[in-house]
Amino acid sequence: MTSPRAFDVIEPRDHFVPLVLDSPHSGTEYPDDFRAAVPLEALRQAEDSFVHELYAGAPAVGATLVAARFPRSYIDPNRSLLDIDLSLIDGKWPGPAAASRKTELGIGLIWRILDSGEPIYARKLSVEEVKNRIVSYHQPYQKAVKDALDHAHAHFGAVWHLNCHSMPAVSGRISEEGPGKRRADFVLGDRDGTTCDGEFTARVAEVLKKMGYDVKINDPYKGVELVRAFSDPKAGRHSLQIEVNRRLYMDEKTRARSSSFAELKANLDRLLAELARYAAECSHDCHGHEHGHDHDHHHGEHDHGSPHRH
Repeated sequence: MTSPRAFDVIEPRDHFVPLVLDSPHSGTEYPDDFRAAVPLEALRQAEDSFVHELYAGAPAVGATLVAARFPRSYIDPNRSLLDIDLSLIDGKWPGPAAASRKTELGIGLIWRILDSGEPIYARKLSVEEVKNRIVSYHQPYQKAVKDALDHAHAHFGAVWHLNCHSMPAVSGRISEEGPGKRRADFVLGDRDGTTCDGEFTARVAEVLKKMGYDVKINDPYKGVELVRAFSDPKAGRHSLQIEVNRRLYMDEKTRARSSSFAELKANLDRLLAELARYAAECSHDCHGHEHGHDHDHHHGEHDHGSPHRH
């Protein structure tokens, strides 16, 4: 059964373009059954703080925004169901498991450690606990993203997907590139050109660079499960991961917004407007579909321009 607070879907207000954004890691509602051994303040360091707010302008330009309400440290919706850390489970896991490099680092489907290297639990998790997190949070979130992408693709014949994240200014202990590495302003990940047309990656990079930002592509983040699972460029399904450096908008120690938050959000609003035009024009040119009109959305019960809670 879907948790009533698993995610929000915020839909376009007036018109509809084939652009979908999702923020899987900015949730702040910690379930009662988490039972972590570290303080909440430590857990919150794992959040992609305010990312859903930075991209909140998406519906105004015709895009759909899906945002998780639960924290990534509880269960990570940007991981495969196979990414089970068997060392965390009390008993025999009944399904398949294929540990990835993320699991080896302690940040698989369910995190074992924080970026500091501190263990999250002083216990093992029961099989039922893990199953509940999958069924109530992970699967509903991934389905919400897939549904939004499928609807846009069915209507326009193509869809462009931004998987939105934030990153620490400097890499930590569990980072794949090693600790102490200073990051760019933005990192775009298309899994080495396999999850979207190169023109889309280049357009996002170009817009950001013209704003004065330092942009890297697939370094150090190439994109993980959501862009992998839902992309098929040959079929008109383009997914791109976008990481924004937290130093641009917040104090990483206090997690408070900085004075530059508004400037970054305004620039991201400009980026979204450009990408909405790009998606609408590309879908029209490539597939001959009309766009820019009021849409008959398959989620008819949703309130346009306001969160729909699940």
